[in-house]
Amino acid sequence: MSEYDLIVIGAGSGGVRASRVAASLGAKVAVVEERALGGTCVNVGCVPKKLFVNASQFQDQFSHAKGYGWSLNNTPQFSWQTLRENKDLEIARLNSVYGDILASAGVELLRGHGRIMGPHSVQVGEREYSAKKILIAVGGWPFIPDVPGREYAISSNEVFFLEQLPKTMVIVGGGYIACEFASVFNGLGVETHLVYRRDLFLRGFDLDIRELMARQMKDKGVHLHFNTDVTRIEHNDGLKVYLDSGATLAVDEVMYATGRKPLLEGLGLENTQVVVNEKGLIEVDATLQTAEPSIYALGDAVGRKELTPVALAEGMALARRLYAPQSFTEDQLRINYDLIPTAVFTQPNIATVGLSEEAAQERGFVVEVYSATFTPMLLSLTDSTEKVLIKLVVDKPSDKVLGAHMIGLDAGEIIQGLAVAITAGATKADFDRTLGIHPTVAEEFVTLRKPTK
Repeated sequence: MSEYDLIVIGAGSGGVRASRVAASLGAKVAVVEERALGGTCVNVGCVPKKLFVNASQFQDQFSHAKGYGWSLNNTPQFSWQTLRENKDLEIARLNSVYGDILASAGVELLRGHGRIMGPHSVQVGEREYSAKKILIAVGGWPFIPDVPGREYAISSNEVFFLEQLPKTMVIVGGGYIACEFASVFNGLGVETHLVYRRDLFLRGFDLDIRELMARQMKDKGVHLHFNTDVTRIEHNDGLKVYLDSGATLAVDEVMYATGRKPLLEGLGLENTQVVVNEKGLIEVDATLQTAEPSIYALGDAVGRKELTPVALAEGMALARRLYAPQSFTEDQLRINYDLIPTAVFTQPNIATVGLSEEAAQERGFVVEVYSATFTPMLLSLTDSTEKVLIKLVVDKPSDKVLGAHMIGLDAGEIIQGLAVAITAGATKADFDRTLGIHPTVAEEFVTLRKPTK
């Protein structure tokens, strides 16, 4: 039986990072993977989605060009097949890169399904391997509720491989994935309906951001159905989607984006003391250790924040803590889940870091809000009604900036820089004494002078 210091089950973002760092710190490491390297993010998540987002933005760009004197003599033509094939080539390249990363780090790749046989044992195929420690980094899988006709629906896994671009589409859900794909398909010319069972999507984001996003998506042509759910789907010369409002939608595709669940089936957790809670998530402590002392878990399997950078940070912190804790500060051995910048690649983009106005108030902060809504210069010569919203949430007694929020082109690029400042503890006075770069959208964050709330 082969023996390792660490066996990682799952070669997604968190698993690869943990295994590579652990190996660099002197551990003998193997990583087990039965699917494509890179996990959800590389294959059916962040990377291909952003490529589709990029493709969907050209329609607006062609429209805006007219105001700047450009004449488009021919109607632009879009090829779904070209986009899909080029996406596949890029993903294949990245799969190869991940393989090279593991090999160059000295991590052994074990191909097949990993099943935990005990606290120190993992079976892959017909062979069993032993390890002093085991890390579960299996990621998640899209969840489609048990609605009649669910077999006719697709998830965010299948959407990247559609043979044809649909003419009409229903997307069910109200999170990142649902909103992003509603923007993607609408931008590609698909008649797009977003169905969500609550009164407003993107729960947990700042309310001002959510409300403006709903108005702007509607202005761009997305049909929003809030406080509505699907009762059944029928297949009869296309798909018919029945809503609890009494309406029926005839469409070519139905996509569910209603959450993800950890891929724990067949993992062998019954052979351990690992605890899975009522949400289907593995319970871990602050160091990502499970109830089985030799087994750890991270990423979507524990569900603290289902974001690729979080899994990467967890993987790095865990490897450092296990194999060289004396070489790092406590800040390098833990993750601050309160200050995680994130973006939603809708049209326009949303980006945020820190606390929303509502979350800050719930935590007892005395909040001062600085915000502005305006037309960006890029759109000043066009007939677009799109607006930018920027917002700072400040703790009034200490002047510390608790959160920054934005809707607008390149919001993610702008908020990433602000995240450094807010992570470092910047105050509103620090923002005020920072010079802006003129003329830019980003400068508005350092020119907000009067509270709006």
